Amino acid sequence: MRYAILCVCALISFRSLAQDTFTNPLLSSGADPWVVYKDGYFYYTNTLGNRISLWKTKNLQHLKQVSPVTVWTPPPTGPNSKAIWAPELHFIDGKWYLYYTATDVNNDGDDSRYVFVLENSSSDPLSGKWVDKGKMNTNHSGLDGSVFEHQGNRYFIYSAYVGPQSVLVIAPMKNPWTLADQQIEIARPDKPWEKFGGRQILEGPQFLTKNEGKVFIVYSASACWADEYALGMLTADAKSDLLKPSSWSKSEEPVFRQSPESSVYAPGHNSFFKSPDGKEYWILYHANAGPGMGCDHRRSPRMQQFHWKGDTPDFGIPLKTDSVQRVPSSLKY
Repeated sequence: MRYAILCVCALISFRSLAQDTFTNPLLSSGADPWVVYKDGYFYYTNTLGNRISLWKTKNLQHLKQVSPVTVWTPPPTGPNSKAIWAPELHFIDGKWYLYYTATDVNNDGDDSRYVFVLENSSSDPLSGKWVDKGKMNTNHSGLDGSVFEHQGNRYFIYSAYVGPQSVLVIAPMKNPWTLADQQIEIARPDKPWEKFGGRQILEGPQFLTKNEGKVFIVYSASACWADEYALGMLTADAKSDLLKPSSWSKSEEPVFRQSPESSVYAPGHNSFFKSPDGKEYWILYHANAGPGMGCDHRRSPRMQQFHWKGDTPDFGIPLKTDSVQRVPSSLKY
């Protein structure tokens, strides 16, 4: 009898451990991962190329068990008809918005690549009607648009094609689909680690803050097909004018980079989220499992918790895919 009780207890403990832990990757494939948490659910998306799909789950580590819902497919022709990249889902002023990058099937290339936006008034972004609000009125072609709010102001930031390189541009927003005329370049690729892969690239900018002291923009540097693809970081005083380039300082080295010891290469194009109880900070990113794998469907989404040194984020190193991690705190089963 005692042996049977011990076996049952061990089984319960094993099941509990299995439910409370996970290993990466979250999916076998998925570049440019994005997630937002609202009303008890994680809403996840990533680049699919020919459509936008959303995953809805209470537990982000269970993405493999979730059936994605395709919420939008591009028109057969027109400025947003091809190469649907880097979708981001935002809840703004009581409505859902999807920002995504696209180009023209009949005029494919960087010169015709822009950020577009869709609007949905449904409470659930997997239902309702997505309305095409058109192209964001950026001064340059570009990609990877993102939106954030700070001290009562709403900003749009994206990777703009300027000459042979891409730079980071920020602009205040008149509404969720319209930018103000003031569009300011705040960073360009001037570090050696921002120029791997034969291109000079800053892309995938993401806003991050912890308190009222500092604000950060974490971005991906170098070409995505280079193993050296990594995350850099801009820092500004929270009370400064974010539209002034002089307000921002750049990290001297990448803040998150490849780890051959962990078999993680080209980590980048991240997003951030908090655990459901608001106590933990997590980074969601894509990476390759081996060197020389390039910039294709083999990139997979991974997540891991990060910590802070004072008011500055410390992302650590990418964890091995067999590293057992605790799930974000306060996830219930």
